[in-house]
Amino acid sequence: MTTTRTTITFDSHGTGCDAWYFPGSDSSEFDTPAGRPVVVMAHGFAGTKDSGLEPYAQRLADAGLAVFAFDYRGFGLSGGEPRQRISMAGQADDYRAAIVAAKRQEGVDPERVILWGVSQSGGHTLVVAADRSDICAVIAMVPLVNGLAAGVHHYPQVGAGGMARSTVVGIGSALAGKMGRPPTMMPVVGRPGEKAALTSPGFYEDYLAIAGPSWRNEVDASIGLELGNFRADKSADAITAPVLMQIADFDQGAPPHAAAKAGFKARAEVRHYPCDHFDVFAGKDWFEPAVAHQLSFLTAHLAPAAETAATGGDS
Repeated sequence: MTTTRTTITFDSHGTGCDAWYFPGSDSSEFDTPAGRPVVVMAHGFAGTKDSGLEPYAQRLADAGLAVFAFDYRGFGLSGGEPRQRISMAGQADDYRAAIVAAKRQEGVDPERVILWGVSQSGGHTLVVAADRSDICAVIAMVPLVNGLAAGVHHYPQVGAGGMARSTVVGIGSALAGKMGRPPTMMPVVGRPGEKAALTSPGFYEDYLAIAGPSWRNEVDASIGLELGNFRADKSADAITAPVLMQIADFDQGAPPHAAAKAGFKARAEVRHYPCDHFDVFAGKDWFEPAVAHQLSFLTAHLAPAAETAATGGDS
């Protein structure tokens, strides 16, 4: 089964953002008189929706869920300047704007929003879901939840010299932006030993394997300064919705131990996979187990028939 998608433009703080909307299959076990849940998803570090999200969106839509996948401001097909500059707070705000837009779609239950994120956006889902009553479930896949822990995790790969150089370049780019000068750009991903944001073994080949036509292998170097203060794990215990935390045990990008601690705080269902960061994408061995666990998690918590069976009916 293939669910047809449509393209939607929505506003986030005065900028037009590009989204794909999948209404879901015609009949769904998730439907109630109020409508069906909608999954709001975006990519991770410097990612675009055409870079590996569609296989997940399609499988969730085929199962009867509505899906709203979007590009952040400044990335992919969304508007916004400057391009390729990551703002952690700004991207969380884009998620919030996408939720508003997703709720407006025909057939959607506005009180059942599912937040879905991978890598960096897995952290965003925890931040955005905190203290909200309209979020009915959260899926955080190989999530980046603690920027400082990520820096320590990467230290053996880049060393003190590499981290110092990245910090100097990042500060320079941030100052240039404040003075109206062009930022310093760096590749998103490179091979080990190259000057890039991600240089773990295999990451260059794996990221390019999923890269879509709107993706660009460059990012504002100032992101290093933002990541150091990113603490999505501090929001985990303020989430009231059920959480699925999917952890790659050999993750070279997002520290698995930090994700596990956040999962404990969020009282999450935690699934472990003996793989690396990009091995959960389509074409890799762990895509099928990952998407199967997402569907079983959502069915258990959100399908009315499953909920009735779990409680023994109304009697």
